[in-house]
Amino acid sequence: MADLTKPTPEPARPEAIKAVPVRHPGRWAAVAVIAVLTAMFVHMLVTNEKFQWSFLVDNAFRPNIIRGVWTTIALTVLAMVIGVLFGVVLAVMRLSDNPVLSGVAWLYTWFFRAVPRLVLAILFGNMGILYAKYRVGGVPFAGQLGDLMGVDIDGTLFTLDARTLLTGFMAGLLALALSEAAYMAEIVRAGILSVDPGQEEAAGALGMSRFQTMRRIILPQAMRVIVPPTGNETIAMLKDTSLVAYVPVTNELFFQLQAVGTRTFNVFPMLVAACIWYLILTSFLLVGQYFIERHFSRGSAAGQAKGLRAGRRETA
Repeated sequence: MADLTKPTPEPARPEAIKAVPVRHPGRWAAVAVIAVLTAMFVHMLVTNEKFQWSFLVDNAFRPNIIRGVWTTIALTVLAMVIGVLFGVVLAVMRLSDNPVLSGVAWLYTWFFRAVPRLVLAILFGNMGILYAKYRVGGVPFAGQLGDLMGVDIDGTLFTLDARTLLTGFMAGLLALALSEAAYMAEIVRAGILSVDPGQEEAAGALGMSRFQTMRRIILPQAMRVIVPPTGNETIAMLKDTSLVAYVPVTNELFFQLQAVGTRTFNVFPMLVAACIWYLILTSFLLVGQYFIERHFSRGSAAGQAKGLRAGRRETA
């Protein structure tokens, strides 16, 4: 029989595990290749005389180029504001139970997503051919009635000249904004569909109208899904503003840079300057997108953290 009064000897502690870190030779080889390629690229930028950096710096920041930058920013902001607002309306129409509204919204998105923006910009720029003088009249068939009565009747109230109304800036803006509305309609529709349908049913049970439900319940929750692709669309819109140079919009950034290159017979440095300018502008948009996404994801992040803390308490 074992002696219970005798202390039990403590078990010997196991030796410390000597962990050997896993080696990744492939990673270091990749780093070495990237370092060599980066050094070659920098060497090319510094030593190749075709870049003409002094010429680029002297001409890429002139007052006409700065005005072109502001025109590009204005086109981006206005096109996105119109596109987002119109896209929300189209998304709501697409989700409507009315087949006419849903069909019209589908037809709009089908057309403007199918036609390239460059084609749209040139088309709107030449719209004056279709409506050189558009007459707005109050008496239908005034000319035919005048012929029957033997009297010259002119029912025209006023005349619109599309060439005056559709300036290069307006034509380019409409082409970009209407095209963007089609893409934003699909983004907003996806965001609305991501919200639990029970939210809308609960709001209806509380007596809220469909407009109130959409504005106060559905859209705020859908913003988490809508914001990231909208930021990408804004960046794409900034780059697509260069297409209005073919309308043409003469005070746009890319048009001004091209004009300098054509006038001085130094096209390539001005193309590099265009890349630099778009990189700068896009970097600002990326920073703004980061903070906006963080703002709209606060609720979900807090919910996930709360769930993780509750899970740790249960397992403890």
